[in-house]
Amino acid sequence: MVLIGLVLLFLLTQATNNRELYERNYAWLFTINVAVAAMLLCGVAWVGFRLYARLRDGKFGSRLLVKLALIFAFVGLGPGLLIYVVSYQFVSRSIETWFDVKVEGALEAGLNLGRVTLDALASDLSGKSRSAAQQLAESPATTTGLVLERLLEQLNATDVAVWSSSGTLIASAGQASFKLTPDKPTQAQFRTARLERAVSWVEGLEDFSAATSSNARVKVLLPIASASIGLQPDQRYLLVSRALPTNLVANALAVDAAYREYQERALSRDGLKRMYIGTLTLSLFLAVFGAILLAVILGNQIAKPLLVLAEGVSQVAAGDLTPKLAMQGKDELGGLTRAFASMTQQLAEARLTVQHSMERVDASRANLQTILDNLTAGVIVMGAKGEIRSSNPGATRILQIPLREHQGQRLTDIDGLQVFGAEVASQFVEFLAQRAETGADHWQQSFQLSPSGEQSEYGASEKAITLVARGAELPDKATLLVFDDISEIVSAQRAQAWGEVARRLAHEIKNPLTPIQLSAERLEHKLASKLQGTELQILVKSVKTIVDQVDAMKRLVNEFRDYARLPAADLKAVDINTLVSDILQLYETGPERCPVRMELDPSCPLVQGDAQQLRQVIHNLVQNGQDASDISAQGNAVIVRTQWLEKSGRVRLAVLDHGAGFSESILKRAFEPYVTTKARGTGLGLAVVKKIADEHGARIDIGNRIQDGVVVGAQVSLSLNTYTNASA
Repeated sequence: MVLIGLVLLFLLTQATNNRELYERNYAWLFTINVAVAAMLLCGVAWVGFRLYARLRDGKFGSRLLVKLALIFAFVGLGPGLLIYVVSYQFVSRSIETWFDVKVEGALEAGLNLGRVTLDALASDLSGKSRSAAQQLAESPATTTGLVLERLLEQLNATDVAVWSSSGTLIASAGQASFKLTPDKPTQAQFRTARLERAVSWVEGLEDFSAATSSNARVKVLLPIASASIGLQPDQRYLLVSRALPTNLVANALAVDAAYREYQERALSRDGLKRMYIGTLTLSLFLAVFGAILLAVILGNQIAKPLLVLAEGVSQVAAGDLTPKLAMQGKDELGGLTRAFASMTQQLAEARLTVQHSMERVDASRANLQTILDNLTAGVIVMGAKGEIRSSNPGATRILQIPLREHQGQRLTDIDGLQVFGAEVASQFVEFLAQRAETGADHWQQSFQLSPSGEQSEYGASEKAITLVARGAELPDKATLLVFDDISEIVSAQRAQAWGEVARRLAHEIKNPLTPIQLSAERLEHKLASKLQGTELQILVKSVKTIVDQVDAMKRLVNEFRDYARLPAADLKAVDINTLVSDILQLYETGPERCPVRMELDPSCPLVQGDAQQLRQVIHNLVQNGQDASDISAQGNAVIVRTQWLEKSGRVRLAVLDHGAGFSESILKRAFEPYVTTKARGTGLGLAVVKKIADEHGARIDIGNRIQDGVVVGAQVSLSLNTYTNASA
């Protein structure tokens, strides 16, 4: 529309300067320009409404776009108004100067001068033509042609001709003699010449041009007097033509045209002024409206990269790092948007890398937490003041205290852990004080943890556990405590120590026992014949006591020897059901012994084991069950049970009694030597069973049988590998 308006405005200015073009096209050109200006005004109004709507809705960048549009509009409007005011004054004053009185007088004087000059030429030619007509009247008719030739030169005319009143050419000289149809005067001209004795006129001015300048001429027509008397013949007329000077004709016509145009414009002076001012005003409107539209377009082009950049910055500030728009222009703003888009892409990649790193860290933390949760060792992280920050299930299991419920407390503030917490705190204080000198990065110490200070006949609590703990310092002055229950290891060490003791006892005690027994028997043999009565009875009783005690000592030494020198198991395929049946045939039911009952699973496969050692295990367990069972209750029996565990691929051998069960302290140390509930037991039976189970790679379990919350007996079970499973 701006281009169309400019084209129409150019045509309008051309029409203003060209009268013919103005008369033909000015009206519709002006109308079309007004229509274009109206459409531009509608476009400006629509753009303004959109800007207002964006500003009202608070869309991002609206204020910047409005500001740029107003700046560009004022930049275009200010100079345009200045030029309009100056041009308006100039056009008004210039049009007024065109119609000055002096100009009008000069034009009239020039016009009169031209007319007077033409009249003078016509009068001069008329006077000379009268003399020529007199000569023709005095000359005979036969010499008319010669006279005309002479008169052509005398009059300096272009054509000389004699016409009859009827319009017939009688004779001619000059250019007319070469024409087939020479120009004939009209009847009115003949009549005027007869009445006024002469008539003159100018012709050829209407179509005057430089190429047809010979057509402009002055003509004189006058009657020729006749010398005859009486009846007159046809009246003759002399027609003289003389060409007008070209410059004179051109100047006269120019003055006449200028005068007519001046008069026409003088009559339409107000309309002309309105035309120029209207054109100027329309030009201003077109320029202003076009400037406003261009201001919006250019402002949008300038603001668009800034808006894209600002919107991208807002999105980045909100955490949105999706790819941003980038302008493809070669200017600095386009480069800035591309740089920002590249930076955003790098930030997105960096954040993605960080997210992947965080995911790996989270995965590592989860893996570490899983490892900590499944560690048998206890792990506790404490703060700078000794408060518990975190702990794993292993710590709760070992200490038998729900540490998660005490998170934020110190170990010394938890019931049952005051002594342990104080010792750990003391170790950390000593470690931190000596770390600079020793260069150690951790400390390690074993602790005996006894709840409520309970003591047993061995000097320590029967429920006490032995811990080995290690401590180290973490960043931000936190501390790490790792500990494990080594009670089983201590128990194994005790078993090993008992084995060594048993070996030495068997070596040191067994040798003197035989001489003691022989010496006692020899004394009885030597002295029995020499003593009588009470003394003999004392002798026999004393010797019997010595022999019985020596036998008891021998049995004890043999048990120690068997425990210390248990041979390695010779593992072969064994039918456990058959082995149990053979052994239990030896246990006959009597009033002084608890009965034994078999519950054998016929689906049990062969097991991998040493039949002799398994026989010893069954004997020990059945004897212990009989010793523990209450024979006074009817229906009580020691149960020997086999069971095929298909899921684990093992065979379970279990011995169940109906006794009082085991205390918690005995359960923890049941497989250690010299731990027994019997008044006269050595405590080596279960220790031997444990050692044989270890040789077979079997799992051994001991526990109480509870029914309705009451202990009804004890159970010892071995899970043996099958022969196929073991061989594979």
